[in-house]
Amino acid sequence: MYLQKISLVNFKNIEAETFSFEKKINCFVGNNGVGKTNILDAIYYMSFAKSYFNPVAGQNIKHGQDFFMVEGDYLLNDRNEKIICSLKRGQKKVLKRNGKAYEKFSEHIGQLPLVIISPADRDLIVEGSETRRKFINGVISQQDKKYLQALISYNKIISQRNALLKYFAANRTFDALNLSVYNDQLIEYGTQVYEKRKAFLTDFVPIFNEKYKLISGDKEQVNLHYKSQLDEHSLADLLTMNLEKDRMLQYTSVGIHKDDLSFEIGTHPIKKFGSQGQQKSYLIALKFAQFEFIKKQSNITPILLLDDIFDKLDENRVSQIINLVNNDEFGQIFITDTHSERTENVLKQNNNEYQIYSLQ
Repeated sequence: MYLQKISLVNFKNIEAETFSFEKKINCFVGNNGVGKTNILDAIYYMSFAKSYFNPVAGQNIKHGQDFFMVEGDYLLNDRNEKIICSLKRGQKKVLKRNGKAYEKFSEHIGQLPLVIISPADRDLIVEGSETRRKFINGVISQQDKKYLQALISYNKIISQRNALLKYFAANRTFDALNLSVYNDQLIEYGTQVYEKRKAFLTDFVPIFNEKYKLISGDKEQVNLHYKSQLDEHSLADLLTMNLEKDRMLQYTSVGIHKDDLSFEIGTHPIKKFGSQGQQKSYLIALKFAQFEFIKKQSNITPILLLDDIFDKLDENRVSQIINLVNNDEFGQIFITDTHSERTENVLKQNNNEYQIYSLQ
């Protein structure tokens, strides 16, 4: 699979631009603020029907305009595919594949697999557990529709159960039978999600460890652990044990929406004990493992977006990363950098076709 051409209209700071791409490596260079990352985000948009950086869709429309459109021409399994995503202020977002609009955007997820590595990924280390759950969900959902549907159903039931708990508190009433209907559904969907997450991490962690070893030159040991309340008790038991707590708090305090990943260097949290370079290497290894996992599951080589990844890494780690992406495992790659000379010097070291786009 590769993206042949992209056209952007009123997307973020870009009024109207069209780019044609090389099959292998495409680089956008220029000062901060010229729109390099926005082009990568437009490519991301066509795989996920949303921005990687700004979840408020309307804020991706250029200031002073009333709509945006991103359009991509792909070659996928020897077929031409045209994806168009557009949004008009005050209206619903529209996603079309070969002229036909999707009713549910979830049907599109995984059709054009993609992995992005960005400075924004640091949130995986510094932010709360929700960010890390989004990462797990994003990787599994690209290839497992049943997981995605179970997750959507679980989140919907959680909202309904929480609303019921608030209603009980406000009206000083309680209906165990009504609550048990929600509990039964939570147990069904929550247990499915937990089992799939556990199986995923069993496959994923060895790939991650291998990638980190390659990037760091095997200098330090890292660990990645999945933590869930369901490791100790079934969801049915957890809901029973925490009923009074939930009634008092007026929300559901236990379940797979509390799951987390533990990122460690040695036996210590990387957030506190890892240098900036080690943290960045950890995140890049995480995303390279995601890339390999998705490729194995889908039999399609994902597009790889590398946003400003050379920053805060020593020369040795940069060359290890370039050696990694230079082999046949990887398909089409998009890179942004503020230093055009650095980018070109790195790319000249390999034999792949590349194109550099200088943005003003």
